Formats: sequence, C-alpha cells, structure tokens
Amino acid sequence: TKLRSHLGTYSESRRAFKLRDSPDPMQTDPSPQGGSGLTLTLQPELLTRMPGAGSSSGPETDEDVRVPIGSSPGSTSGRGATSRRLRAASHSHSHSHGHRHTHSHEHESDSGEANLESGESSSSLSELRYLLRWLKKSLPFIVILCAKLVIQHALGLAVAVGLFTTFMYVNKSIQTQVFLHDRRTKLHCAWLLLFLTSSSLLVFYTFHTQSLYRCLIFANATIDSQNFWEVLWCVGVTNFILKFFFMGLKCLILLIPSPLMTYRRRGQWYMLIEEVGQLYQVIAPVPLWFRYLVSYNEMDTSVGLTLGILLALLYLIMKLLALYGLSGSLQKTLRTFFSSEVNGASASPAQVREAGDICPICQADFKQPRFLVCQHIFCEECIAQWLNQERTCPLCRTVITDKVHKWKDGATSAYFQIY
Repeated sequence: TKLRSHLGTYSESRRAFKLRDSPDPMQTDPSPQGGSGLTLTLQPELLTRMPGAGSSSGPETDEDVRVPIGSSPGSTSGRGATSRRLRAASHSHSHSHGHRHTHSHEHESDSGEANLESGESSSSLSELRYLLRWLKKSLPFIVILCAKLVIQHALGLAVAVGLFTTFMYVNKSIQTQVFLHDRRTKLHCAWLLLFLTSSSLLVFYTFHTQSLYRCLIFANATIDSQNFWEVLWCVGVTNFILKFFFMGLKCLILLIPSPLMTYRRRGQWYMLIEEVGQLYQVIAPVPLWFRYLVSYNEMDTSVGLTLGILLALLYLIMKLLALYGLSGSLQKTLRTFFSSEVNGASASPAQVREAGDICPICQADFKQPRFLVCQHIFCEECIAQWLNQERTCPLCRTVITDKVHKWKDGATSAYFQIY
C-alpha cells in the first residue's frame, strides 16, 4: 500500500513537471505534406484529465498524441475569406467601441451643460415664486395703502384726471376741425375755446390759496418750496394750463373766416403757435425747481448752500442745452412762416380740363388747382394738407418736398414737461 502511494505521488509530480516544461498543451506542427495541413499535438496528461479519460481501458503512454488537421487545396480561399471576415468584424467592433466612447463623452458634456442651465433656470423660477408669494401675502396691505393714498389725495387725483381728459378731447377736436377745412363748425370751435377757458379758471379758483397763476409769468407760487410733491404738483398743473392756453389760440385761428386767411397760412400759424408753446413750457418750471434745489434748511448752512448752488447750476446747464435744441427748430419754423412757399405752380384751365375737373383727394371741383412736378393736379388746400405728413405725390409717389413740417394739422404735443 505504501509503495502504491509513493508511485502515485511520483507519477503526479512527473505530470506536473511535464506541464510546466510544456507551456502550450496543444502544439501545431506543419504537415510534411502539401503545406496546407496542420498537426495538433495533445499531451497525454491532458487526456487523462478530460472527462471519460479515466475510464479508458487502454494502457497509459507517455507519447504525445498527434491529431492531423488538414484541408484540401480548394478550401484555402474559404479560410482566407473567413479570416478576413473575422478581422473586419474585429475592426468594426473596435471602431464601434471607440465611437460609443466618444459619444458617451459628448453626451456627458451635454448633460453637464443641461444640468447647469436647468440649475440656473430653477434658481430663477424659485426667486420668481418667492416674489409672487410675497406679493400674494402683501396684496391686502398694498390695497389698503393705495386706498389710503387715494382718499388722502382724492382732489389732486381728480384734477389730474380731469386735466388729462380735457387735453385729449380738445386736441382731437381741433385736429378734426382743421381737417374739415371750410366744412368746419365755428360753433364747435367756440365751444372748445370756452371749455378750455372755464377749465383753467376752475383750477385756479379751486387752488386759489396756492396762487398757481403766478407760475405762468415765472413768479413763485405760495407753496412749500422744500416739499417735492407740492413742487411736482405745481409744475404739472402749470404745464397743462399752458397747453390749454396755446390750444385756445389755435381755436381762435379756426374762427377766422376763410376769405381772410388761406389754409396754407393757417397751417403756418398752427406750426408757429406750437413751437412757441413748447419753448414756453420748457422755461416755465425753471423758477420752481431752482428754488427747490437751492433750499438747504435741513442741512448745515455752508454745506447745504454749496450743494444746492451746484445742483441748481447743473439744472440750468441742462435747461440751456434743451433750449439750444429747440432754438434750431424754432428758426426753421420762422423761416417757413415768413416765406412764400407754395406747392407747385398754378394749373391752367386746359390742364384742369385734361385732369377731369375733379380733385383726386377731395373728389370735388378744383379750388385753386396746383400743378406739381409730376404733372398731377390737386386743390391747393388738399395737397397742402397731404404734404403736412407726407413728402410724395399721393398718386405716383414722386418726391415733392424734402421736408415735412410738423404741427400744421393743428395737433398739440402730449409731452409732459416735468422739469
């Protein structure tokens, strides 16, 4: 028994030694025939480890087992095609793996940017939600505060709304009456003049303690010059009253009979009145804001006076620049007002008959027909009104004049001169 165990240990160590010395249990040996066959050499130790090898009845042998792997010469091309397919599959696999790797990196970078943007948007949305939530909680108090302010300044708000609606109504009505030419209603023009006058007098009477009318002649009203809201209130009322005054002058122009003043001359007067009115509105609030800026009661005497003078000087410089810009427009208006500028030449009776005796604009008989450079004929008032807003002929779009004169249609600027 001991001898058998020693023999078994010796045979196992011998097999392990052979396996160590032979790194490849299957060795190929080129066939001595042809050059296309291969021989696979199997070591007997592996055969004993294979399933069913222990039950083999054949005697053990230490010789290598050679298994020839051969093929016919005609199968060489098949093996070449197979190897090429394997190499192509391997190349495509590696290429697809690299492509997937590149796409994964791009996807990660895109997802990182998307996450950053989503983080910023979520932060903005959270801030917006917080603001909306705050407004929702504070809405009752805001409503209460607004109601208190409305009750406290009910008279002032009512006057402001009344002045604004009066301005819009009269301004639109004057433009309509100017457009109607000879068909305008003089009674309506007189009503507009009376309405403007009564509105201005009502405001002065309501606030007679403040002497607002003194602001029209650059004098100081009886208000607290250091109270910002009172100064702003006085400036606003003065601006509307000045608009009403110059709109009343336009109503007076409308009341003048047509034989005494042509339409072209009326347009020049409207333009001059508007330019002068805008210049006056720029100058009127200067005394009020100057007194407000110079006041210094709540500060140290020397520091407050110095600071107030500097602010007042800056304000005056700003006003001078504004006046310089308006002076150029006023000069052009004066040149137009004193010039005898006409649109085209007088049309002869033959030209009028050739045109059909009907004005293309008013669709009525010609009144003082004018022959333009484009050889079209219009009524003098019709073409003058058209050229107040356009530079071209209404039929062929030929350029007739190089500039358009504003305010000839009787309109008044709605710009609120607050400073």
